[in-house]
Amino acid sequence: MLQQRTLKTLTRAVGVGLHSGQRVELTLRPAAPDTGIVFRRVDLAQPVDIAVSAEAVTDTRMASTISKGGAKVFTVEHLMSACAGLGLDNLYVDITAEEVPILDGSASSFVFLLQSAGIVLQNAPRRFVRVLQPVEVREGEGDNLKWARLDPYHGFKASFEIDFAHRVVDATGQRYEFDLGIDNYTRDIARARTFGFTKDVEMLRANGLGLGAGLDNAVVMDDYRVLNADGLRYDDELVKHKILDAMGDLYLLGRPLLAAYSAFRSGHAMNNKLLRQLLAQPGSYEVVSFDDDKRAPSGFLQPARAW
Repeated sequence: MLQQRTLKTLTRAVGVGLHSGQRVELTLRPAAPDTGIVFRRVDLAQPVDIAVSAEAVTDTRMASTISKGGAKVFTVEHLMSACAGLGLDNLYVDITAEEVPILDGSASSFVFLLQSAGIVLQNAPRRFVRVLQPVEVREGEGDNLKWARLDPYHGFKASFEIDFAHRVVDATGQRYEFDLGIDNYTRDIARARTFGFTKDVEMLRANGLGLGAGLDNAVVMDDYRVLNADGLRYDDELVKHKILDAMGDLYLLGRPLLAAYSAFRSGHAMNNKLLRQLLAQPGSYEVVSFDDDKRAPSGFLQPARAW
């Protein structure tokens, strides 16, 4: 049986929110089988549990936000991506503010935290959402076109193409494909940082966003160059970060996907629309588990390899 996974012990981190700039403490705790991933706002007078689901996503401007009642947690996608890459099913995320800390701007710090706590198997089957027929969402035309799509695939892979019409971005790789069964998430995807442009900083801060952003947690570019002293971590770091984000957004479904995801200029909003479109078409998917490990797709049999 392909089993569910949780943490062996708890682990903690302290940081600031990318957009809020607020100090936040994060505690990652083991959870029982079939709990799923649950964010807990422990700073509220009455703590609120927010279980991840496509329907729990209530805002996708600049980040993915999940809510329950008046309680919310935003910028969840990097932690969710790490959970997807490592194959974690059950986890409590205690958080002392409304935004997940940005840490170094990638998923690598979350991967380190989760692997340091240890990942253990649980006596319950992993349940997957297997895509049975293509599902696609599209917006715009010509230079404004963007789309995201899921196709049947015995495993999980993601391909993404960016198009920013920016001389710095144009000098990087703009298309990448990642296959969980062949590639190494921790090595190939997890270290890709969020990115932005100096020309957008004033607009973001005027809207109360990007208050915690800096060269220590984002790739920052002006019209001519990358401003980070150490440059890029990958030649194609920008498109790899879009795959990192997409994996986190898709894991908000609450179960791992068996599908091929492809996208052009997509983002948090399109990714959530894609999940909702999938769920709105019951014939396009089924929930499956694997009693025989040999029938499971490669990439899901063992927790992700170390660096």
